[in-house]
Amino acid sequence: MSTRLYDVTHITTYTYPEQVTSSYGRGYLTPLELPEQRLLDHTVTVAPEPSDRSFMKDVYGNTGFYFHVTSGHTELVVTGRSRVEVDAPAADHLTIGPAGAPWELSRPVGKAAARAVEFRLDNDPPEIGELVSEYAAETFTPGRPLGDAVWDLTHRIYTDFTYHSGSTTVSTRVAEVMNRRAGVCQDFARVAIACLRSQGLAASYVSGYLATTPPPGKERMVGADATHAWAAVWLPGGTWLAFDPTNDQFADERYVTVARGRDFVDVSPLRGIIYTRAKTSSMSVSVDVAPTANEETVPIASVP
Repeated sequence: MSTRLYDVTHITTYTYPEQVTSSYGRGYLTPLELPEQRLLDHTVTVAPEPSDRSFMKDVYGNTGFYFHVTSGHTELVVTGRSRVEVDAPAADHLTIGPAGAPWELSRPVGKAAARAVEFRLDNDPPEIGELVSEYAAETFTPGRPLGDAVWDLTHRIYTDFTYHSGSTTVSTRVAEVMNRRAGVCQDFARVAIACLRSQGLAASYVSGYLATTPPPGKERMVGADATHAWAAVWLPGGTWLAFDPTNDQFADERYVTVARGRDFVDVSPLRGIIYTRAKTSSMSVSVDVAPTANEETVPIASVP
């Protein structure tokens, strides 16, 4: 089994045309501790220095970060730095255990699956409509192995939908994405989640980073990576099988998981409230997922 070691830097800069007198923020920038992922070091800094800040675990086990800046400012910079070690999945992880069994057996039932039941429920307002159910039914035929069905769903979304940056927002409904057949990574993850839930399976929205490589002959550009979103289906025993419809692949050692929730709103990297007379603001994000010096980067499909 191969292991990758990454230094991740995530910098978010907010700029305002007039002074902000108070800024309160919440975010998820701390990678998760998982059987296949280890967080070796992590810091979050805020400039200007906040008068109050804290970390806490949410109901899903994610580490949330809270801060309150009370000094006047026209620029706010939040920087998360992490060193993360990620293992590659076993070569047979899609064909053994629950992944190799009929998908119907992965529907969460009984006390052992109590914590997964919430991830089986539709959103409010509902996202599982006729289009979603019909689309999912083509993949989840009776008795099909779960790993095979999830792979088929991943590939179909990748093939049937077009990546179009700026075509949607975080509030765009799944039905609209189904009709447009276009969106970005968060949309494709949400379509996949709705499809899984339409079949009675538990599915989660995953926020994190994907290590990318430059084109052949080009140097790696620091800060050119991006936050990413993908989906995961719950397996009996309490593990998750993560997959990425945007890039037509299952998650592996190139994926750094930051947070897992029912939907985007549960795991937004940063959100908050400001007090200012300014009518506009701007935000820029720089993300760098750098293999350490003793690691080689494997070419992969880049997130558009």
